[in-house]
Amino acid sequence: MSVDRRKFLSMTATLGTLALSPFEELMAAKPAFTVPADFRLRVMGTNWGFAGTVDAFCAKAKKAGYDGIEMWWPGTAVAQKELFDALKKHQLSIGFLAGGSDSDPGKHLEQFKVMIDGAAYQTVQRPLYINCHSGRDFFSMKENGPFIEYTDKVAKETGITICHESHRSRILFAAHVAKQYFQQYPDLRLTLDISHWCNVHESLLHDQEEAVQLALSRTDHVHARIGHPEGPQVNDPRAPEWEGTVKRHLEWWDTVVQTKIKQGAQQLTILTEFGPPDYMPTLPYTRQALSDQWAINEYMMQLLRKRYHRS
Repeated sequence: MSVDRRKFLSMTATLGTLALSPFEELMAAKPAFTVPADFRLRVMGTNWGFAGTVDAFCAKAKKAGYDGIEMWWPGTAVAQKELFDALKKHQLSIGFLAGGSDSDPGKHLEQFKVMIDGAAYQTVQRPLYINCHSGRDFFSMKENGPFIEYTDKVAKETGITICHESHRSRILFAAHVAKQYFQQYPDLRLTLDISHWCNVHESLLHDQEEAVQLALSRTDHVHARIGHPEGPQVNDPRAPEWEGTVKRHLEWWDTVVQTKIKQGAQQLTILTEFGPPDYMPTLPYTRQALSDQWAINEYMMQLLRKRYHRS
């Protein structure tokens, strides 16, 4: 007798969820250093993969316990009003994404400037930071330089933290390449999404400690997704097979938090950024996600809060 395919796939996904064993010891663990009572972790939620309205997303993020959200700077006045109204209604902070897409470096830079200027110079709600998807991996260092120089200028004029993300296909797509930019641009600040580098270098970066440590020292914002040597996102960070990989990422984030504390900073922003399909692995034929994206991001938020909150 044949088994109904849809029922089988549903049962398989359910059994996989029931078999998960959350890292209770990680939830209870603290870093090896003391987190001051006045140090605050501001955890941001992503609308990546959320199908509803901006207001519905903000309502859900607020209910979940996020301090704010990270979204791309809206391109129209209507979308900007919708966003700012929702932020005010739900009392949420905002971090903006900005970037360009053209394959021509000059046109790409102009697109980039429009988004940076819109996010930085608007007067409705000051962002906690601006995270840049800047330049392209195939642009030369000379072509990518103006992106960094422009954000340096805007950051100095506005006082807003502007960071460049360690993202595949962008300027800082690889650890050894990022090292060269850090050495040339002493004011370059980083959004650390080290999951990308795990994927790019097909490793957990034990052989690139110098470049990684330099990156950690330049980090002002973190994207807390767990990458691995074969991809930028594990299927579920609660699954026991990823314990060592999760701990490796916690080592990196611990260094960032400790560095901020030593520098006298009183807060750090972190985005929980596990993504939907196709970042999230899926079952074949149905494209049914193997895990619950929102639940994983909430789990990461709780893990980070417990780890970096002085009890």
